[in-house]
Amino acid sequence: MLPIPARDASLLDAYSHAVTGAVEEVGPAVVKIENGLASGSGVVFTPDGFLLTNHHVVDHGGRVTVLLPDGRSFRGDVVGHDADTDLAVVRMVGPDCAHLPWATLGDSRRVRVGQIAIAIGNPYGFDHSVTAGVISALGRSLRGRSGRLLDDVIQTDAALNPGNSGGPLVTSLGQVIGINTAMIQSAQGLCFAVASHTARFVAARLIRDGRIRRGYIGVAGQNVPVPRALARANQLAVTSGVLVAEVEPESPAATAGLRGGDIILTFADEPVGGLDELLRRLTDDCIGTPVKLTVLRRGERRSLTVVPAESQRN
Repeated sequence: MLPIPARDASLLDAYSHAVTGAVEEVGPAVVKIENGLASGSGVVFTPDGFLLTNHHVVDHGGRVTVLLPDGRSFRGDVVGHDADTDLAVVRMVGPDCAHLPWATLGDSRRVRVGQIAIAIGNPYGFDHSVTAGVISALGRSLRGRSGRLLDDVIQTDAALNPGNSGGPLVTSLGQVIGINTAMIQSAQGLCFAVASHTARFVAARLIRDGRIRRGYIGVAGQNVPVPRALARANQLAVTSGVLVAEVEPESPAATAGLRGGDIILTFADEPVGGLDELLRRLTDDCIGTPVKLTVLRRGERRSLTVVPAESQRN
């Protein structure tokens, strides 16, 4: 076996120190979560025992138990969870929860493709396993378990397996930049994490409200192209929209006068090219606020006003 050149050895040592340093920094705050029907991982992000994990880790009911790497065990109370982002906040309950190890949420908007990414979790029951790789891509979109499209997802080749769900994706500086959420099991090195920028926002709302408030208008629809001739005739700068297949009775859409067969083109004067774009625009800011809709009805352009309500779907 040929000796490793001195320069390469120093680079390997630097890489090793970076990974081990990050694990020593964050590792004590990475927990195992059990609730009878499922298990996964989580990361404590406040000194008083709040932790982030995945919605699908705790969405089975039953008692939640949180296990720390030092062997301590706590009851976990689910503060809130959000299927659309696959995130949940759990608070540990017990006499020793005043001074717990906790990790820092970094700024995922400053992450660069190619930088070191470290995943810590409990895959297949192998507690506190560490894998390392790089950030493969940023700004991915991933279809969540609720069916809604989740934006700003981090792609990494740091290996994830069942049980890693809810654990942290960490930089070499020991900052949490993502919450590991999914992998493509038929592929190799295609793993995904919810960006910390999203996780920080969702966690704050879940702690404050116990849920994420989103707008709702009450339509079922599908994406359709808008023929060029029809767009030109109605002076439309769009090529697609949302065909309304069904309007729920007594919904905001019904009150606004939307009908089956209408094609929604804009929402609050912003183009709506498809159903995912419409859902993205139904944020909590629009709840209770009149919003202008532009629709095509039987080939003619019409303006309607809808007042989105708060969605009751968790």
